[in-house]
Amino acid sequence: MEPGGKIRKGASGRKGGGPKKKPVSRSVKAGLQFPVGRIGRYLKKGRYSERVGSGAPIYMAAVLEYLAAEVLELAGNAARDNKKNRIIPRHVLLAVRNDEELGKLLAGVTIAHGGVLPNINPVLLPKKSGRDSEEDKAAKSPSKATKSPKKAA
Repeated sequence: MEPGGKIRKGASGRKGGGPKKKPVSRSVKAGLQFPVGRIGRYLKKGRYSERVGSGAPIYMAAVLEYLAAEVLELAGNAARDNKKNRIIPRHVLLAVRNDEELGKLLAGVTIAHGGVLPNINPVLLPKKSGRDSEEDKAAKSPSKATKSPKKAA
């Protein structure tokens, strides 16, 4: 109220009639990109527990943001290795499966259109032994001194 007994309009329950402050989201306060308010709403609506603490959505948003950044960084490296500018599901799969900790976290996860890791069992590969390979080379490439029997005749 003003000294004259009049009610000031626009104060909306605040003390004083100064300029209204711009609202700052909890994501900005926490320095995160992921939406803290939305995650908090999902935690409450999901009925995971009766009560949700004020720090829980912030912590969860931070963890999710870190995991997303980690996967995107590794997938970007995989895309660059394949000389591509865009990350496709194949790059995500290669990133996750080649990283030990992410591979353990996402062990039971199937990534659509990701394919499989390139892997050939060593038993299926052709055998290479030291003396056999020398004999094979000698048999395949005869010396120039020895001529074939057709040419000699």
